[in-house]
Amino acid sequence: MLNLSRKQVLFLIAAMAVVAALTAYFTLRSKEVEVLVAKSGPLVQTVVVTGRMANESRVFLGATITGRVRDVRFREGALVKAGQVIVQLEDGEQLAAVRQAAAALRAAEARLDGQRLLSGPVAQQQLEQARSNANAAERERERAESLFLKGFIGQARLDEARRAADVAKSQMRNAETQAIANLRGSEAEQVLARVAEARAALDFARSKQTQTQIIAPADGLLLERLAEPGQIVQPGARLIEMSIKGPVQLIAQVDEKFLGQLAVGQLAQVNADAFPGQHFTAKVQSIAPSIDIQRGSVEVKFSVDSPPIFLRNDMTLSLEVETARRANVFALPTEFMRAGPAIWVIDGGRAVRREVKIGVRTLTAVEIIDGLKGGEEVILDPAVTEGMRVRGVPHRAAVVNPISDAAAEGMKSFTRE
Repeated sequence: MLNLSRKQVLFLIAAMAVVAALTAYFTLRSKEVEVLVAKSGPLVQTVVVTGRMANESRVFLGATITGRVRDVRFREGALVKAGQVIVQLEDGEQLAAVRQAAAALRAAEARLDGQRLLSGPVAQQQLEQARSNANAAERERERAESLFLKGFIGQARLDEARRAADVAKSQMRNAETQAIANLRGSEAEQVLARVAEARAALDFARSKQTQTQIIAPADGLLLERLAEPGQIVQPGARLIEMSIKGPVQLIAQVDEKFLGQLAVGQLAQVNADAFPGQHFTAKVQSIAPSIDIQRGSVEVKFSVDSPPIFLRNDMTLSLEVETARRANVFALPTEFMRAGPAIWVIDGGRAVRREVKIGVRTLTAVEIIDGLKGGEEVILDPAVTEGMRVRGVPHRAAVVNPISDAAAEGMKSFTRE
């Protein structure tokens, strides 16, 4: 223990009192400012938009002929298969035309069969007989000429043999012509033409009968029926609206100011107001190459790999698109960045302005890439001046970076349609 005189003790007490007085004096002179203590953490940048659910293809089905609706076989919300008849028009007249055309075809085919099975063989037999007769007549002519030269027969008998040979040859040529006509000639062509005409008439009648049926072009969902039994419909009138089964697609109009943050492949958390708490994931599929001048927005389409069963066409959805994520960074609420790309920190009890380099931005937070160290106190009050004595009091947030898994809600970028 030090041995101090009474005078020394009194001097020390007086000195301590002066120091305490000076400390209290300067403390009272220091400006009280709100501060945040720099601490690194995660930062997530998101864009929240309102979109709707839509299939890639939606079609309207209608009639191609005038007719009366006989039956509508499905109601709204029904799942239909490709080829199923959805609306049936009255088709009695068309069915009668089909039967009549079918009968005409059978008659034409019967005539063709008769041509091939009866007339053709008969003509061929007649041709063979005519050839045989011509050959016999020719031999008889040759024999008569030989006998005439030897003086055994007269001129009259020779002339008769020659006429008989000429007649036989003429009959053979006629038989050949008839046989060709039956097999490949004009008569056969006429029969074949009648068959083709009858088949075309039957196809036409069946086509007209098919037009009395409004058929699902593919698997899909019936959205709306605009026809009822007894209704007279005209060609081109919309009778059924359906969405074709295919990949689910979400469509949103995003403010063009967020265009630079969006990219194909980014993930989005999706929520439907009608089913709160049942979130699912979507992915940015495409970004329109043009801007909607009236809205000042760009159309963004999202794909959904595993759509929930509650999704409905045109359902309104909220999509939160994650556009950037930083795992371990310093981030300031935007209110701390009123001095531009600079911040105010407390250094030795005084306010010091410091230039910083910024990175990812949200509407409520800014990433600080360079110019800030862990543990430093960042000043909120922009009215401080360089070198001003300040003392910090805690801001309502505990740390510089309030963006965490538990407190990210306040740091999102928002845009609405």
